[in-house]
Amino acid sequence: MNMFISFLISFATTVILTPFIINLSYKIGAIDLPNERKVHQGGIPRIGGLAIIIGFLVGAFYLNLDDYSNFNLILISVVVILITGILDDIYNIKPIYKFAGQLLAALLVVAVAELKIEYVILPNNFKVDFGFYSYFITLFWILALINSINFIDGLDGLAAGVSIIALGSILYLSLINNQTLVIALATVVIGCTLGFLLFNFHPAKIFMGDTGSQFLGFIIAIISIIGFYKSVTIFSLFIPIIILGVPLFDTFFAIMRRLLSKKGISQADRSHIHHKLLDMGFSHRESVLIIYFTCIIFSAIAISSSRVTLWQSFIIFIIFIIILQLLAEFTGLLGKKQIFLSFFKKILFRNK
Repeated sequence: MNMFISFLISFATTVILTPFIINLSYKIGAIDLPNERKVHQGGIPRIGGLAIIIGFLVGAFYLNLDDYSNFNLILISVVVILITGILDDIYNIKPIYKFAGQLLAALLVVAVAELKIEYVILPNNFKVDFGFYSYFITLFWILALINSINFIDGLDGLAAGVSIIALGSILYLSLINNQTLVIALATVVIGCTLGFLLFNFHPAKIFMGDTGSQFLGFIIAIISIIGFYKSVTIFSLFIPIIILGVPLFDTFFAIMRRLLSKKGISQADRSHIHHKLLDMGFSHRESVLIIYFTCIIFSAIAISSSRVTLWQSFIIFIIFIIILQLLAEFTGLLGKKQIFLSFFKKILFRNK
């Protein structure tokens, strides 16, 4: 019952605050103006993440989550993310400064709170302890999630919806395994994000900005570490990766694309998966719903794979990779390279 009330509190707090944040954005000039890369028309307020974070904090305090070990350090990290995001949304700070804020937040939970991906269990109960490298592995995961949600935040309601789907999947698995802290965190974050989505779905009245996308990426990373990665079997290692497949794979291709074209990793472009769907002729709303549907499929794969054998999980993961490859080729993320699509076309052609 407390969980449901915390959901309602975080949801209601965000719904009530967002109109005030919209007015505040206009007053301080935190407006996202259209350009050749962006698809919206007219200036849109872009510090909606502030409402999301406040909603999260109110819901978390209601549940007395500060009673949990090191939760206060997580809250301090959230404040670091908040400050970094607000500065970027208002002043458009340099990427290096934004990354420094992300790194500081991650270091607080990894180095100080000792929240790490410590080891994995291989078949025959063989334990691989990451030791000192656990710090780097965990930092990489947190930073990857922060920037993955940030990169995919390109259409109305996209980042919020993808985050809700991912968190819903994690919540379901945590309910099965009775992971109280994960259930509490996921419930509160779903509540505040859903409240914001009411204003953010197309046509959006406000954007979450870097404040919101960085927070969602950060908190999802933390929840996944607590729920799956603290110490896991090699099989369960894949579950969060599959759940978050769309933003992670979009980020991977974005980085590879920019490196191959000798551009800076942080240099924005118009070649993300949502842009490719728009270029294929899908409407703004249709593109978002297609990505939602893809995320739901991946989440269903992840949930079903949580109850299979090790070798079955490897087969599922390979199928997941093939689906990602086909999606990349279909949307043109790989340019004219269509290895898998060409292969299937040849098979179909031969059958004719």
